[in-house]
Amino acid sequence: MDHRVDPENPKTEGQGEDEGRVVTPESAGAGYPFARTSVLGSIPGMAGPAEKVEQWVFNQARLRSLWPLTFGLACCAIEMMATWASRFDIDRWGVMPRATPRQADVMIVSGTVTHKMAERVRRLYDQMPEPKYVISMGSCANCGGPFLDGYHVVRGVDLVIPVDVYVPGCPPRPEALIDGFMQLREKIAKCEGPISPVR
Repeated sequence: MDHRVDPENPKTEGQGEDEGRVVTPESAGAGYPFARTSVLGSIPGMAGPAEKVEQWVFNQARLRSLWPLTFGLACCAIEMMATWASRFDIDRWGVMPRATPRQADVMIVSGTVTHKMAERVRRLYDQMPEPKYVISMGSCANCGGPFLDGYHVVRGVDLVIPVDVYVPGCPPRPEALIDGFMQLREKIAKCEGPISPVR
C-alpha cells in the first residue's frame, strides 16, 4: 500500500486513522520520498516540550555514534590512524571510521588541502547525509601551515567547507584529535552550528 499522502489533503479515501497523520511526502528536490515528522509532536498538546525531548534523544544518539569519513591528505593522517590503534582506541567512544561519505556524519580533514584537492573535499562533503560535521586536523588544514605562501595551497579548509572543530598542531598528537571529538560531542549536545561558515 502507498503510504504517501497529498500535502494539501492529508486524509484520502481508503486510509486509516494513523496513516494520514504520520507520513507526508517531502517537497521535490531533496531526494527523499518521505518527510520526517515528529512522532511525539503529533500528540495533541505535546508539540513544544515533546519536540525538545525528541531532539535531545536524537542528539544523545548522534554524539555517541560518530562515524567519521577518514580523509587523510598528508602527514596528519598518520596521527589520525594512530588514534584508532590499540594504544588510544577511540572505538570505545563509538567513533567508527567509514570509507564512504554516504555512511559518515563527520569529516576529518587531516593534512594539506591543495586547490586541486579542494574540489574533491567539497564533493565528498556534499555527499554526506545531514547532519554532518567537520574536524579540521593540523596546521595545514587549519590555515595552510608551513605551505601558507605556496601558490597551490588553500589557506584553510574553512574556505571550502564549514568547520566545526579545529585541532591545532603540526602534526597534532592522537590525544589532540580525541579532544577534538570530545569538543564536537559537546557541540552536538548543545545543538550548536559550525564555528566558521564558509567564507
